[in-house]
Amino acid sequence: MKTTRRGFLKGMGYVLVAYAAPLPLMKDAYAAAGPGGDTGVKLVPGDRVESFIAVTAEGNVIGHNGHVDLGTGLRTAYAQIVAEELDVPLARVSMVLGDSDRTPNQGPTIASASIQTAAVPMRRAAAQARAYLVNAAATRWGVDAATLTVGDGQIRNPATGATLDYAELLEGRQVEMALDEDAPIKDPATYRIVGQSIPRVDIPAKVTGGDIYVHDVRLPDMLHARLIHPPYPGRDAGDFVGGVLRSYDADSLGDLKPAVRIVRLGDVLGVLAEREEDAILASRRLAVTWADVPALRDMSDLATVLDKNPDSLRELADEGDVQAALNGDGIIQRATYVWPYQMHGSIGPSCSVAHWEDDGVTIWTGSQNPHNLHEDLTKLLGLPPERIRLRRLEAAGCYGRNCADDVSAEAALLAREAGRPVRLQYMREDEHQWEPKGTAQLMQVHGGLTAAGTLAYDFRVSYPSNGAPLMASLYTGQADADPLVFEMGDRTAIPQYRVQDKRIVARDMPPIVRASWLRGVAALPNVFAHESFMDELAVAAGEDPIAFRLRFMEDPRPIALTKAVAERAGWQPRARPNPQARRADGLLAGRGFSQHQYVHGAFPGTGAAWCAWVADVLVDPATGYVRVERVTVAHDCGEMINPAGVRHQVHGNVVQTVSRSLKEHVHFDAHGVTDRSWGGYPILTFPEVPQIDAVLMPGNGNPPLGAGESASVPGPAAIANAIFDATGVRLREAPFLPERVKAGMDALQAQKNDQDQAGRTA
Repeated sequence: MKTTRRGFLKGMGYVLVAYAAPLPLMKDAYAAAGPGGDTGVKLVPGDRVESFIAVTAEGNVIGHNGHVDLGTGLRTAYAQIVAEELDVPLARVSMVLGDSDRTPNQGPTIASASIQTAAVPMRRAAAQARAYLVNAAATRWGVDAATLTVGDGQIRNPATGATLDYAELLEGRQVEMALDEDAPIKDPATYRIVGQSIPRVDIPAKVTGGDIYVHDVRLPDMLHARLIHPPYPGRDAGDFVGGVLRSYDADSLGDLKPAVRIVRLGDVLGVLAEREEDAILASRRLAVTWADVPALRDMSDLATVLDKNPDSLRELADEGDVQAALNGDGIIQRATYVWPYQMHGSIGPSCSVAHWEDDGVTIWTGSQNPHNLHEDLTKLLGLPPERIRLRRLEAAGCYGRNCADDVSAEAALLAREAGRPVRLQYMREDEHQWEPKGTAQLMQVHGGLTAAGTLAYDFRVSYPSNGAPLMASLYTGQADADPLVFEMGDRTAIPQYRVQDKRIVARDMPPIVRASWLRGVAALPNVFAHESFMDELAVAAGEDPIAFRLRFMEDPRPIALTKAVAERAGWQPRARPNPQARRADGLLAGRGFSQHQYVHGAFPGTGAAWCAWVADVLVDPATGYVRVERVTVAHDCGEMINPAGVRHQVHGNVVQTVSRSLKEHVHFDAHGVTDRSWGGYPILTFPEVPQIDAVLMPGNGNPPLGAGESASVPGPAAIANAIFDATGVRLREAPFLPERVKAGMDALQAQKNDQDQAGRTA
């Protein structure tokens, strides 16, 4: 069963370079902190990880990395880095990603950190491997290494014309060394591969139907499985969990009974069959008796629910005298912003295949965090780590943690009971109800422009924890009774403007419903509040929204970014909503601006890319329906390994963020999540996708920063500001549904009618 890293590389020559993990970023990536701030998670022994560079007998190069490609082009970018520094053709480089046996544990693939935490050490590791090979050739020829040249995986002695390729030099030798932090790397001016727009290497198999997805795995003698989940969909753990399944009646399966095996896992029943359709039918037929569960609190007023949730206050910043500033003269305002619970919304439901053999298990998974899942499974299954292997394959997009980890754990439990390989796939209703949701968030702002022309800002973010344990550990009674409180609300909680007097506080809370990471964790809602409030201040001050922001910006990078997107969009200064915005067709047109950097937490230096949006919207005044027609987006992530990959990421962020801003929110009843289908949880359709004009800023010698989430962060505020520009309606709660827009417009009209009536009376 086991194919260890050494076993995988056996018979090859290889160079292995170990390097220290960048701890500030890794700490954030592992952020499972309780109130005391301790992550509770041990990093790689000695806080060191390894980067593998293997050269085959044919001269091909295999790189190994613990992160995974989520459709972001990471596999391609990593290959470009290795190929560049090793001086081999890109076609000869392949990457092994996320396999728990074949790759190092470099932490989860989250926080847009894969390039910025792994790219630089990987580049140095590849450069060091190249230097070793050049020195080996120089020793063999008895010449100075500086006289040799390298190209296409060959080392050449210009004086004699002799050549050696890498495989010949290694001759099966296995070389291991610690990373030399001073290992010389190439001058970026000489790059031939890094910085080029390279087609993603995963696309051909996807468009031709290759076996690239975990859903495609088939094993001999494999059973198909479906689950019957308990009647508390999407709920957080409670005393009732693990004790509500009373009984089931196998005879209710009728003629299916001989073909189906039933496995009980605490509160969950698994039905297994030779044919997938039999498992699906059995899961719908089986009669089950459940105990009553306590009602979920009323979730209809999220702001109140969040505000009343128990909390632990954590001060993030306290500078100047914010209370005195807010009590003085000037434009001082209060505003409350609300972000809803949202789904990861994977187009394909989660799937996993598990096979027990020789007292160990191999699991094919689409997990975003295979090494973390590996640790969780050692506890759940009671196995030593070496008896569990996770083989990571592509899956439906998750943008955080969806059900992929849960289904992998459940497949392992079912396969252990069945004694045969098991393929478990969720139904759509399972995915929608049980995926851990992106958590709701409450942002309360008291701030303004003082009489002295400075900014004062009192900001409080309420963030229910997103630390969902494996669902199997919940309903089998293995999870801790008290859920972890993840301290994640601090992401981008500090606005990136010159604020003389500020107080920033995070309210860390226990979960209300089961939740985990979703793209732009905490940062996207926080920036929704920051950039909406800055827009409100600009309007109150009678200033253009962009000009107002620029006078409080200090960092030259976002200043350049803001000016670039304004120029590209053809921004016309405006101090008030445009009264000439109504078009001939009766629709109202508006533009909105927003900008920010995605900062991963309260740790210095944990920022990803900067991004700025100009959103152009149309609003139907009869219905309140909002259409985002065009998004002009500028993006600065420093050095771009693959500009085409960055552009794809920007586009993907924009499309998903428009959907989240206009449509997406989870509904609840007394039992839990009610959205069982796309009909109950609609997402953006193809005709509604806006035109996207992306401006990629030059790297200017800056190191690479993450691009996986940053382009989403300014989106909701830009759209809300554009709706205000078109209608005069200020929306502080997402999503911006037609009924909310229409209600706001009706309220404005009623206010105007009252004023007109008062004027006539006077």
